[in-house]
Amino acid sequence: MRIALFSDIHANLPALEAFFEDVETRDTDAIYCLGDLVGYNIWPNEVIDQIRKRSIPTIAGNYDFGIGRSSDDCGCAYKTDDEKKNGKVSIAFTNEIVRDAQRAYLRTLPAHIRLDFQLNDKPLSVLLVHGSPRRINEYLFEDRDEKSMLRIMEQASADVILFGHTHKPYHRTLDSTQADGTDHFRHAINIGSVGKPKDGDPRGGYVILDINADTSISSRESITVEFIRFDYDVQKAAKAVEDSILPDAYAESLRLAK
Repeated sequence: MRIALFSDIHANLPALEAFFEDVETRDTDAIYCLGDLVGYNIWPNEVIDQIRKRSIPTIAGNYDFGIGRSSDDCGCAYKTDDEKKNGKVSIAFTNEIVRDAQRAYLRTLPAHIRLDFQLNDKPLSVLLVHGSPRRINEYLFEDRDEKSMLRIMEQASADVILFGHTHKPYHRTLDSTQADGTDHFRHAINIGSVGKPKDGDPRGGYVILDINADTSISSRESITVEFIRFDYDVQKAAKAVEDSILPDAYAESLRLAK
């Protein structure tokens, strides 16, 4: 089974449209969205409508959770005064333009999706979250201590965990050897961002997870993850920000992917 997973569109309709064009060429069997449909750009309603029209299973991102409840807090970990000031403009703008039906949809999105497989007479549990299994807005960066990452996955009973939120893609394979000495490999996969990358590459990103009949928690290489990057009209998305009341810093972040 080839599963496409995408996240963190952040109201960037040109990026989402380009994603759909790309993923349709990839011969996938299923598609999931890991949240943060809205915020930082001018098309939250259009992005939500595109997801709903395709009936894509979607979980709530921290920004979706806030907007769904008309909150002025997106759960974002802004560090500087400028970031906090810009963030207030973004969430106020998004709250102002999101329509009732789209807000109601965001409010009903689930916190996570679990996919349980039975392969080789052994279960394989794949958990889809936005930030982490513990908190919707927890950042799981690539350099997180291995023991901490394993503890999070073990507590969530997840063999494979896929998430977004940091906008920086990576795949870590962790060996949580069992008491009887048998290998138990777990996979932590950040799927990156469709509409607001932060890894220095302005192209949109998503992943395809390949699970087959031979996939096993006992084999390190049996999980295949393909990181996809695709071009989209970055200038159109950036210009939309500049032509709105949103801070120009968000346009620059699209161009520089920072």
